Amino acid sequence: MLVRLYPLVALTICWSIAQEPLPNCRYDDVATAHQSYQDWAITLLDTIYAVDPSYMPPDLVSVSEIGLTGDFRLRQVLLADLEALMAAAASAGHPLAIQSAFRSYDYQQRTFQYWVDRDGYEYALRSSARAGHSEHQLGTAIDFRSQDGPAPWDVSDWALTPAGGWMAEHAWQYGFVMSYPKDREQDTCYIYEPWHYRYVGKSTAKDIKQRETTLRAWLWTRQ
Repeated sequence: MLVRLYPLVALTICWSIAQEPLPNCRYDDVATAHQSYQDWAITLLDTIYAVDPSYMPPDLVSVSEIGLTGDFRLRQVLLADLEALMAAAASAGHPLAIQSAFRSYDYQQRTFQYWVDRDGYEYALRSSARAGHSEHQLGTAIDFRSQDGPAPWDVSDWALTPAGGWMAEHAWQYGFVMSYPKDREQDTCYIYEPWHYRYVGKSTAKDIKQRETTLRAWLWTRQ
């Protein structure tokens, strides 16, 4: 009898876990569920969940491999789609450049401290990830900018520029999702960042777009 009941109990527990709502934004340091390098598409990083300080993808390569300039590294897995995206944007008359790509744990510590020094700790928590919590550490997140433009955060709303608007409309077709869209801070836990995109693959990006959900909410259902 116990043997026959056990699968039902397990199923009930799994269903209960799957139905847990998206956690409210808080600042914690919980190891994210999927830390394997092969789990890059479903690794949830936010203000709660983090990867280990030693997390560094083994397949990081220079963007110069696809003809881009700048001292940036990204995971090999996204280069083909990134190359196609950059070419399509240029063909549309809205050439892009990379502002930031992979960041190590130590690099992100310095980045977060920069924003603390500039804007204060409370605002920095909303606008920058603490070390270990940054999608940039995955090697699949990119801050884009207009090719000959300033840093995108120095523009009032980069999504209203020709290049930023093109990205907002077409990035999903190449597997990239805007991590922190406008008016969704309650879900994403970060302020609007129209320049920050994470590569999750074409099928996942399409699913997120069709559901009109946020990347964080989508990832939560996969934990």
